[in-house]
Amino acid sequence: MTQKKNNKIEILAPAGSFETLRTAIDAGCDSVYLGVGDMNMRAGAAKNFQVSDLAEVAKLCHEKGVRAYITINNQYFDEELDRVKALVDEVAKHELDAVIAADMSIVIYAQGKGPEVHISTQLSVSNIESLKFYAQYADRFVLARELSLKQVKYIADQIKKQKITGPKGQLVQIEVFGHGALCVAVSGRCAMSLYCYNKSANRGLCTQICRRAYKVTDIETSQELKIDNNYVMSAADLCTIGMLDRLIDSGVNVLKIEGRARTPDYVDTVVHTYRDALEAVYAGTYTKEKVKEWNERLKTVFNRGFTEGFYMGRKADEWSRGPGNKAVKKRFQLGVVTNYFNDLSVAEVALHADAGLEEGDEFNITGQTTGLVQGKITGLRADGKPARNAGQGDVITFKVPRKVRRGDVFFVIRKNIGQGA
Repeated sequence: MTQKKNNKIEILAPAGSFETLRTAIDAGCDSVYLGVGDMNMRAGAAKNFQVSDLAEVAKLCHEKGVRAYITINNQYFDEELDRVKALVDEVAKHELDAVIAADMSIVIYAQGKGPEVHISTQLSVSNIESLKFYAQYADRFVLARELSLKQVKYIADQIKKQKITGPKGQLVQIEVFGHGALCVAVSGRCAMSLYCYNKSANRGLCTQICRRAYKVTDIETSQELKIDNNYVMSAADLCTIGMLDRLIDSGVNVLKIEGRARTPDYVDTVVHTYRDALEAVYAGTYTKEKVKEWNERLKTVFNRGFTEGFYMGRKADEWSRGPGNKAVKKRFQLGVVTNYFNDLSVAEVALHADAGLEEGDEFNITGQTTGLVQGKITGLRADGKPARNAGQGDVITFKVPRKVRRGDVFFVIRKNIGQGA
């Protein structure tokens, strides 16, 4: 488990807002993926970006040496194609790095425009023959999530053996999901939300009704089937921190983190953790003890419990066993930044809610320009006087590790009662 690895892979991080975009970059990702308006698979869940934001996104990412990919992977109708193609034109205009697409009308239109084309997992490419067909259109493939690690390795080996190249003339790349939510439909195309609420998951509007508790009843006899877990359609979250060495050995090029609807602290923790783990694999210092530490760190942010998905063969019972977040820590919004004293590295915050804030408490501050700033409350003052605690209505000041801005949102971090040890 400690052998050095030389084939380094790309960490692809989610960005659902400028806050998470800046956070992902600061945390050490190699690339980010994001959606624009209602034309992506997180149209109803993430804040998303607008066409007018693309110039700033491109500038920010490229100044930091980070690649930016735009997800345009919905199901589209004829009356929408002109608008979607116009988005592809904007992606090309601002020299963003790639379009992630599933609809062949978009895949074909994007060819020759400038950005690479990456085939979305929505197309469920799961064998070498399908990959060979689509390679004439795309330089990268987000493989179907149903594949085992053995199957992923076979595809990676065949790409090299058969010298399968994309439009750039280079061997096509393989991207796989490494962490985050799993859909009951796995690679997508779920219709439950559409049939129940006329909101299509394939158009970014999933209502997540699979996450609810269900019971199984025989309509003819009214007898109820007894099951030990009522969350029979809510999959646990994917986590590959304990098998990164094997993922690298399989030949994948990119490790993708799911979570465009997640908070900046989630993105920061997950990207930092996987970066630390990958660097340990490269250095030959990846151990079971470190994996245990990384797992504990990942448990501090949103999760539904963890699973290795299909990579090591599907297990019989890997459902969430609950309606929502199992993180051992939880954040509470308490106020807004009203000032920052640059010479003192001190933030001023007006508290609008009461959670018994105390010296030494963990905090997060997020903002569109700031990204994520986090630490522990030190040097607390309330209404200008030294204090051990503060509450709703107080204006507080405390030390921060770097600049924050007026209007940034202040959160306190608390233990999530009932979760963890």
